[in-house]
Amino acid sequence: MNLPNALTILRIFFVPLLVAALVQENVSVHFGELLVTNEWLALAIFLAAAATDLLDGYLARRWKQVTTIGTLLDPIADKLLISAALISLVQVRSLPAWMAILIIGREFAVSGLRSIAAAEGYTIKASDLGKTKMFFQVVAISCTLLSVRHAVLRTPSILLMWAVVLFAILSAVSYFRKFWHKIDERVKLRRRRELLTLERKRQKALRRQMGLSSGKEGLGPATIWKPPEVN
Repeated sequence: MNLPNALTILRIFFVPLLVAALVQENVSVHFGELLVTNEWLALAIFLAAAATDLLDGYLARRWKQVTTIGTLLDPIADKLLISAALISLVQVRSLPAWMAILIIGREFAVSGLRSIAAAEGYTIKASDLGKTKMFFQVVAISCTLLSVRHAVLRTPSILLMWAVVLFAILSAVSYFRKFWHKIDERVKLRRRRELLTLERKRQKALRRQMGLSSGKEGLGPATIWKPPEVN
């Protein structure tokens, strides 16, 4: 356990807090005379979790503490956070359900592609479109969280979510193209190797058969001994 992995696990624990703060509309926190309502509390939790996403990767690379558990948990924590935020926004009727389904479905589809690619022995790196999508996701979700009680932000939040949907589709197409190109090359290479192996086996069996036939011809026809006839 190191600090980057601890930040990743902390981001996972932020998920139920975010859902509780957003869904429970009567939740509020008093700081002296300042009253923090549920949408501001949810925004603070979401931005804190998003900050850990940036910080854990930076620290892991800088301190050379990239671990297997961190590599596995980091994308899971990201998807849990984004999915929880989107589903909660649908629950409080601040986001159309089809947008949430499309964005979450894209996340699972790309994760599936990366898993298959990893099983085949290569890695699909994050594209620039994917990174841009993540930035717009954080901004759009933050704006939508505030639009729960501030109606003036409804239109900007919907426009930002449309941008997220657009970048999600474009980045998904980019990942699918990379995946198809790699898989197509790998399948062709594997098929070529299988055909070469079969051809070698066939040639070897043919040479063996021809060698046996040549040996039989060298011996000549077999002579059957018969006893002499007695008169």
